[in-house]
Amino acid sequence: MTINYREKIEHSQVYAVARHTPLDEMPNLSARFKNRILLKREDMQPVFSFKLRGAYNKMAHLSLEALARGVICASAGNHAQGVALSAQKMGCRAVIVMPTTTPAIKVNAVRSRGAEVVLFGDSYSDAYAHALEVEKTEGLTFVHPYDDPDVIAGQGTIALEVVQDHPEPIEAIFCCVGGGGLLAGIAAYIKAVRPEIKVIGVEAQDAEAMTESLKNGQRVMLEQVGLFADGAAVKQVGEHTFALVQQYVDEMIVVDNDEICAAIKDVFEDTRSILEPAGALSLAGLKAYAERHQLQGKTLIAVASGANMNFDRLRFIAERAELGEHREAVFAVTIPETPGAFKAFCRLLGSRNITEFNYRFSDVSQAHIFVGVAVHNPAEAADIASKLEVAGLPTLNLTDNEMAKLHLRHLVGGHAPQAQNEVVYRFEFPEKPGALMNFLESMGHNWNISLFHYRNHGADFGRVLVGMQVPPEEKEAFERFLKQLGYPCWNESQNPAYRLFLG
Repeated sequence: MTINYREKIEHSQVYAVARHTPLDEMPNLSARFKNRILLKREDMQPVFSFKLRGAYNKMAHLSLEALARGVICASAGNHAQGVALSAQKMGCRAVIVMPTTTPAIKVNAVRSRGAEVVLFGDSYSDAYAHALEVEKTEGLTFVHPYDDPDVIAGQGTIALEVVQDHPEPIEAIFCCVGGGGLLAGIAAYIKAVRPEIKVIGVEAQDAEAMTESLKNGQRVMLEQVGLFADGAAVKQVGEHTFALVQQYVDEMIVVDNDEICAAIKDVFEDTRSILEPAGALSLAGLKAYAERHQLQGKTLIAVASGANMNFDRLRFIAERAELGEHREAVFAVTIPETPGAFKAFCRLLGSRNITEFNYRFSDVSQAHIFVGVAVHNPAEAADIASKLEVAGLPTLNLTDNEMAKLHLRHLVGGHAPQAQNEVVYRFEFPEKPGALMNFLESMGHNWNISLFHYRNHGADFGRVLVGMQVPPEEKEAFERFLKQLGYPCWNESQNPAYRLFLG
């Protein structure tokens, strides 16, 4: 049976818990991009996310008998709080299954709404499977975070508010995409009432399940997803959401973490509010779209979908925002190890601000410098590299080198000639007790760890750079170790940044 989503959205019951959020102009960003950029402030909801709209609408359509039995969901984030608040408002039982790795602040936020928290498993998948078991054994109703028509319709009320508040022309609306509930609901309503408005989905570069599904013409299952934008880190989009996105969405955009960090900074500068990474995805996509199409004089709207930020992520975001905005470039420059060489190098940079400088003596003839420079755009970074090369200083642009940005800038300190047969890998460790021990025990060989650098960015995984001395004859055993370990990893042994500074 075909669902009339316009009618379903217009009759959704969300305002017992949700607010009609404002559509705020971003004056600084609008001036920079020469477009009128508006932010739909779903970060101002009682649970700091749009998720309560869909959760409440789903529960409002349950029978009295079903409500009396209670509801259940699996979530470690915004959906959990939406279900908990809705249940509190309706006076019904709510069971929220969360992974055991969920930060205490999120567990306490759900409990404070009166919900019962069950901690189970190490991942969302574990929690989800357990929630389905409890649903059957206890006769509860499962409230899906995105793949349910009532949930989709609840999220679609955002679009209803947008067209009410802004009857003037709109070029495009941008939505973050995880499972697709927000995008599907907004697209279904916009195309029913204002079909001339483009609806564009935005995904993180390492969690692009909807983009890949649309390319393949069917839902795909990603093997793994990055968790920086954890509110939108979904391995497979929903059946209902995929069908609606196929029908109504104009385009998908994929952005990287640096672009997300830059968007968080943009929102802060215009509103003094701090969005979570998933909450800023839409704005990052808006900026990329406006640049790509060289838009001017258009009205562009981004849905600020959430602000449940882990405080300890701010360090990483502040560090990467300038790179995401193309306002910082990072270089490796080789200069002569002679008096006055550094002064001459700085003179070539002119009046530009040096944001970072790392150097250690390595030999009597030349020095390798790791340097960050404030720039206005990528073209300026290319000009700097060219100017240095012309002056006889070999230069490597590391601005897009992930290992250099994550680890090397904190490790520059010299080579280790005694570390023979060294291989260097970048890993993502699960951020849970025992992850390092599991790594060490899985090695099973007497491979010496010659380098180890770890940084926590407040996400659900830790970023680790490891050097190990592995003789050539043990290469096959080493490959078996990596496969058995199962952690995402990248071989950085040939990375030019590593070879210059550490190899």
